[in-house]
Formats: sequence, structure tokens, C-alpha cells
Amino acid sequence: MRRLSVVLVTLVVFTLSAFKPTADKLISKDGHISFYSHTDIEDITANNYKVVSTIDTTTGDIVFSVPMQGFEFEKALMQKHYNSKNFLNTKKFPKAKLIGKINNLESVDFSKDGTYEAKVSGDLDIKGQTKPITEIATITVKGGQVTLDSKMDVVLGDYGITFSGGKPSTNIAKKVEVTVKAVYTK
Repeated sequence: MRRLSVVLVTLVVFTLSAFKPTADKLISKDGHISFYSHTDIEDITANNYKVVSTIDTTTGDIVFSVPMQGFEFEKALMQKHYNSKNFLNTKKFPKAKLIGKINNLESVDFSKDGTYEAKVSGDLDIKGQTKPITEIATITVKGGQVTLDSKMDVVLGDYGITFSGGKPSTNIAKKVEVTVKAVYTK
């Protein structure tokens, strides 16, 4: 009886693993996102190396999760303004997220070295405001490693980030340049 149970359990495990979905998910646990703001008064740059991202190479589904308090600024006062209730309110809205899809997945060969242009569309959520976006990313496959690079402009007002007065209203651009880089492993 015991032998029969072992055989049945082995058979069930083998059967389940044989029909397991073949999704091939790539994971990046230390992606980099930076943003750059330029005004006549000053330039502001912030970097975040705590970005998590996944790409499903069989469906083209792509997700970015950005811990908003992970951005580091050159000046402590900039970081304080950024995290405050009047700006991004990072205590209430701790993460930004992009849930999207590579629309031209057939143009990207994740198994072959090369540089591919990926058309990504999805919903970008910042500070509780979700807006559809469409951007171009460059996916580089080299020696089995996959890297995604992209650059886009984000209009702060689209996500409820506005200033009616005070220093931030003159020191921060209304539109910031966001640069994304993620290196994926299986």
C-alpha cells in the first residue's frame, strides 16, 4: 500500500509539472530609474536603484514597481520636498507602477543576441492617478542577458502633482525626463 502511494504521488507530481504553463518570466530586482528636471533656476536629478520589473517573454506582459521613497537626491531639502504631502506624498502613495505589454513581441527574439525596438503600452500609476502611456524601449539580448532601456517625459500635472506657489513651483519643471534601465535574469 505504501509503495502504491509513493508511485501515485510521483505520478501526480510528474503530471502536474508536465502541464505546467510554459511562461518564461524574466525578473529584474535592482532596476534603475532616474528623473531629470530642468528650470532656469536649477537642475534636479534623482536616482532609484530599487526598481523591480518582470517581462513575460511568451505574452509580452511587462510590469514595473517603483518604491517612491527609494529616490535619492543630491540635496536633503529636495528629497524632503519630494516626499512631502505637497509633492508626491510618498507615505500615502508608496509605489508607482506600470502594467503594460510589448505590442510588437514578434519583433523581439529573447533567445538571440541583438538589439530590438519594443513598443510598450500600458497604464502608469503615480500618486494614485493612472494614465495610459505608449513608449518605445530598447531591448538588448547579449549572452543570455536581457537589458531594457527607455526614456520618456512625464507631465507632473497628469498625476496630480501641481504647485500653486512656493519654491517648488519655480524650481521644478512641469515635465520631467524619466530614464529607465533594467537588467533581467530568469
